[in-house]
Amino acid sequence: MMIGFAGLGRMGRPMATNLARAGYTVLAYDPGTPQVTPKGVTAVDSAAELAEASLTISMLPDGATTRALLEEILPGIAGDHLHVVMGTVGPDLMREMVDIGVVEVIDAPVSGSVSMAETAMITTMVGGTAEQFERIRPVLAAMTSAQFHTGPTGSGSVTKLAVNAVLAALSQGVAEGLLIAEAGGLDSKVFYDVLRTSAAGAPYVGYKEQAFLSPETAGVAAPVSLIRKDLGLALDLAHRRQLDLPGAQAAYMVLGDAIEAGLGEADMAQVLAALRLRNALTPS
Repeated sequence: MMIGFAGLGRMGRPMATNLARAGYTVLAYDPGTPQVTPKGVTAVDSAAELAEASLTISMLPDGATTRALLEEILPGIAGDHLHVVMGTVGPDLMREMVDIGVVEVIDAPVSGSVSMAETAMITTMVGGTAEQFERIRPVLAAMTSAQFHTGPTGSGSVTKLAVNAVLAALSQGVAEGLLIAEAGGLDSKVFYDVLRTSAAGAPYVGYKEQAFLSPETAGVAAPVSLIRKDLGLALDLAHRRQLDLPGAQAAYMVLGDAIEAGLGEADMAQVLAALRLRNALTPS
């Protein structure tokens, strides 16, 4: 089976690699900065060339880039083409693309880190019909360890926004906990060991330890800028439903502080650095 894959960034590169490892023929295109093509993947020069495949996948950073990609692919599409949006773009854009009606479009955003993407251990949340879910599930299984059918197109994006709202709150909670511990004279590593094994020890707390305690040596799993973009989409949805979410609003503000401090492309754990700056603190 031939698959057209757009987006070879931090997450897209290992996902495309895993598709090739699973035996799929993968055509890849990156609309951003040219990247080294993963082993087993064939690079193409334009998005239009991806239309040769009956199934295309986009793993792009935002809605505008995703919409532009689909518009470039559309003229060359024939037959029962299915496009799967795996980046986080929000439910409104997904419904707009469905309304175009020229091609089947579903959303399947993912949750997990880059290292989890490399080992195909990420989770995907799929919005589409039951038939579309069953059609795409074997392909998704080559890149993910869990696939959930969340409802019609757009519901996968809603699920991802809700998940990332929790992640943003967790990240800020860990950062604030570290500052409280340090203010009380505790060693940060000792406190983190306690936190990881406590009632608050969610998996996120465990695998983000290096990012919080040794950011200079930790890789970037999810940059501040993308998490803030996702949280903004979540808050837009909440506001349209007259929901007041003070925790999400506070996290959004601190992520904004991190961007203003030049940390937009740093890992989301750098909300800790933003809070230190706000409180005029130096790392312990």
